[in-house]
Amino acid sequence: MSIPATMRALEQTTLKGPQDMRLITGVPVPEPGRGEVLIRVVAAGVNFADVSKACGTFGDGPQPPYRTGFEAVGEVVATGEAVTGPAPGTYVTGVGDGAFAEYLVLPAAAAMPVPAGWRAEQALGLAVNWPTALAALKPLGRVAAGETVVVPAAAGATGRAALTLAKHYGATVVATASPAKHETVLALGADHVLDSRDGDLAAEVRRLTGGAAADLVLESAGGAAFAASLAAAKPVTGRVVVYGLAGGEASLTNWELVYRHQVQVIGLNIGTLIRSAPAIFGEVMGELSALVAAGVVGPAEPVAYELAEGPRALADLAARATVGKVALLP
Repeated sequence: MSIPATMRALEQTTLKGPQDMRLITGVPVPEPGRGEVLIRVVAAGVNFADVSKACGTFGDGPQPPYRTGFEAVGEVVATGEAVTGPAPGTYVTGVGDGAFAEYLVLPAAAAMPVPAGWRAEQALGLAVNWPTALAALKPLGRVAAGETVVVPAAAGATGRAALTLAKHYGATVVATASPAKHETVLALGADHVLDSRDGDLAAEVRRLTGGAAADLVLESAGGAAFAASLAAAKPVTGRVVVYGLAGGEASLTNWELVYRHQVQVIGLNIGTLIRSAPAIFGEVMGELSALVAAGVVGPAEPVAYELAEGPRALADLAARATVGKVALLP
């Protein structure tokens, strides 16, 4: 396959938000180094982390100007030194800096082949959203059959994954979503769905559980919703796994843990999990592969935008105006 010398890509020029992302041309196509593969990007995944980086709220985030995006799926077109697979022509998904572009370099060892029978773009989420949801539920959240799990933003990519997996593991799911998305969330298998923007989450969860509260609360809302998530978990045995802060930062003091929220609070950053606990991450990916093979995890169509529409795609995601996975098509 002929590889061009230059490509199009998206660049973030400030930390004031995705409106300051621009399409640039003439960007040199990267060359794969040792242990790396070069892919021709078919679709790039848009995540809340992209919004956080553009707004300057991502921990140790990049400084502008920087190439945007980190998740993509595409065809391997070249390999670096010491790469034994995947071979050129294979479609893979993975994580690498600068994914909002026509070409992207990925670590070969972490490039996941697109499952047989899936179109490339349907595999978006397998490298980010599904592992995040699975890690939150199993090794960290210790979900068990018969437990009650609260899943926030259940119409989004990670929320949908968490809902699907929690039901597979035998949990009762209390999901949250905006009213316009309630039918979608119920169709995905949620036992109950609450308005994410109104009402008292803790009171509603206790009502639905006969006063018992939830065994496991997944928390990605942040901001004012953080305290409600803590209050929705059972005292002592309840677990709250925090993997996002879409609504902004929130604080928790030792006084509150002793006197107000006697729950187990667990932080999850998928990048840190990969680096600091590779054995646990390996278990997560092994389980995910088995779930794909069993048909529990299936292909899904993303909401697609053209590459040049990157600012609008990120703005729509931030405004919770999308359902499911959001993708940019080069």
